[in-house]
Amino acid sequence: MSQESNATPKKRGRPPSAAAQRRALEAAHEILMAEGFGRMTIEAVAARSGVGKPTIYRSWANAQELAMAALLVNRLPEAEVGGGTAQAALGAQMSGLVTAFASTRGRQITMALAAADPESEFTKAFRNQVILSSRNAGRVILEEALARGEIVPPLDMEALLDMIYGPVFFRLLVGHRPVSPEFGDAIVRTALRAVAPSGA
Repeated sequence: MSQESNATPKKRGRPPSAAAQRRALEAAHEILMAEGFGRMTIEAVAARSGVGKPTIYRSWANAQELAMAALLVNRLPEAEVGGGTAQAALGAQMSGLVTAFASTRGRQITMALAAADPESEFTKAFRNQVILSSRNAGRVILEEALARGEIVPPLDMEALLDMIYGPVFFRLLVGHRPVSPEFGDAIVRTALRAVAPSGA
């Protein structure tokens, strides 16, 4: 089964505007940080943001997906993804992930994930909004680096993406070692060395 086939199905109807999505994410982030995961509901986000519930549901299937996306809002700099060198873009993305999950709410979500059923909505939300979203952004970065000649074609793109993102999520869920910015930088350097042009 391809990676794309695991992604969340697209919602029907007119796509919500970027402004509406941003208002909903900002409101969700405020509630998540102030009141915690359990108090962050679609109803609360709609009331705070002024974005209708049907509009919110066209972007996120449930409150768990919205919470995961809200945790990362402002943490993954869009200007860096797909721009500059692969080292800089992946490094910025990794820094955002590490910073988000090092926060109090991020640690709480990580502890809840460790105890959650693999097929729960909570775990599925983490897979869709964090793991698959991160991998898809990383794929864009690597494909653009490949087009620029910055890296050589990997033997297996999916394996390379797993090399980059797998260690972060492994440490988050197992908790045997800390997830730090230095660790994120080391992952990116190590993975890109495997696809560096000869003599680089």
